[in-house]
Amino acid sequence: MKFSVSDTAIDVSAARKAVADKHCGALVVFEGWIRDHNEGQQVERLEYEVYRPVAEKEGARIIDEAFARFAITHALCIHREGLLELGDCAVIVCVSSAHRGAAFDACRYIIDQTKTRLPIWKKEHYVTGISEWVNCEQCATAGDAHGEHRHD
Repeated sequence: MKFSVSDTAIDVSAARKAVADKHCGALVVFEGWIRDHNEGQQVERLEYEVYRPVAEKEGARIIDEAFARFAITHALCIHREGLLELGDCAVIVCVSSAHRGAAFDACRYIIDQTKTRLPIWKKEHYVTGISEWVNCEQCATAGDAHGEHRHD
């Protein structure tokens, strides 16, 4: 499994095990969770809509690119679709390699590319009863992680 879309809860333990390898000295895992706020709004839940044919094809391409760019052994990315509640895991990226640097870099590459290139749309449901589709403006410039400066 390289990239997949799931309409059920992500099994984080199974994802980690899928990339486990006794020849690897590093495992880097990114988990994106549903939080209770965004841009001053109190969020009640999220909804993801995915155009699967393109997302799965492009997602696999992103994983292949990570293998070509970084010295990694295994990698996967699973993204949820449908209605998610606070605290749910919306996306997971797992990368294993002989060394931590390659695993960290590949993991960041995979999540940044996933957020910018895949046809995945997010709808926020607020405690006020209002819902709206949102665009992650910061994701369009994936070099900086949502305004947080990276210290190389």
